[in-house]
Amino acid sequence: MLLNTIAIACAMAMTLTAASATTNMDTSDTDDRWLVYEGDASVAPGRGRRIVFMSGDEEYRSEEGLPMLARGLAKHGFETVVLLCQNPETGEVDPEQLHHIPGTHLIEDADVLVLQLRFREFPDGDMDRIMDHVNKGKPLVAIRTTTHPFFYRKATHSPHAKWSWNADNGGFGKQIVGETWVNHHGHHGKEATRGIPHDANKDHPVLRGVKDVFGPTDVYGIRSLPSDATVLLDGGIVAGMKPSDPLVEDTRNSPMHPVGWLRERPVTSEDREHDVQKIVVTTMGTAEDFSSDDLRTFLANGILWLLGEEIPEDGIDVEIVGRWDPTPFGFGTHRRGVKVKDIRDGWPQRTSDK
Repeated sequence: MLLNTIAIACAMAMTLTAASATTNMDTSDTDDRWLVYEGDASVAPGRGRRIVFMSGDEEYRSEEGLPMLARGLAKHGFETVVLLCQNPETGEVDPEQLHHIPGTHLIEDADVLVLQLRFREFPDGDMDRIMDHVNKGKPLVAIRTTTHPFFYRKATHSPHAKWSWNADNGGFGKQIVGETWVNHHGHHGKEATRGIPHDANKDHPVLRGVKDVFGPTDVYGIRSLPSDATVLLDGGIVAGMKPSDPLVEDTRNSPMHPVGWLRERPVTSEDREHDVQKIVVTTMGTAEDFSSDDLRTFLANGILWLLGEEIPEDGIDVEIVGRWDPTPFGFGTHRRGVKVKDIRDGWPQRTSDK
């Protein structure tokens, strides 16, 4: 009996030791208000490095898409954390909540920050953490509506109001991502997008394994990008919403507007850790778009580029892990009555399908 007890204790100790070796997460940072998928320091290319995803848009179902990406990237050794806007009283995931996103202290140790935000107005403390990451020049990924992530309607005297999408300087979108909100270049909800490797940069390592990118979101209008931007994906406007539909034959596709690019942004802040900030951007990114294997590969390759890692010849395959039945984009269509802990392994089946 004593020997059995000692054996069990030793096994438990070994398990705890192994668990501590796989993650950077302090036990005080675990909480039902956010998702954590453990990394593994022994698994390349992630090697336990932390990626923090922030979901806060009420139209393109980032609350479904980002947790799926986080689960897939955790399989490659990354520690992934997902922060979601939620009702502060009930704890339910609520993308229409513009101000409340628990867990932003976890950004402080992020190696990569992934933003999919739309018209948020976070408290200054949360914004301090986001902008501290940016001002240090640390790696950043911006998805879809992150061309217009912030909109200061009330706190107009906040020091962060200058990042509002409608600020004179173009806000966070223009200054950091490369472009602010302009318009829907394709017919929203009627004309899908095909991401086509930009001919001049088709051999860029981030495009390895990226051949066929399709998604139901429309192409965003882009007026111009900064000189440090490298366009990787052009957005072909599709004459319909099916992958088999052809491209439209009109001037909107001549030239095509970019839907995927990289930035190497000069950083001048006094507390910078890097002189150049590497940024990956795609203006695709509704949850359904991430059913595209090649779009997931584009983002995963981009994260390796951000971290200075070699990208495999066939790119990184990010499998869909857990339940995956994405809700189509639209306002007021998010699934209600769901808490963060309920979506760890994927969102519940859609009510309309039951």
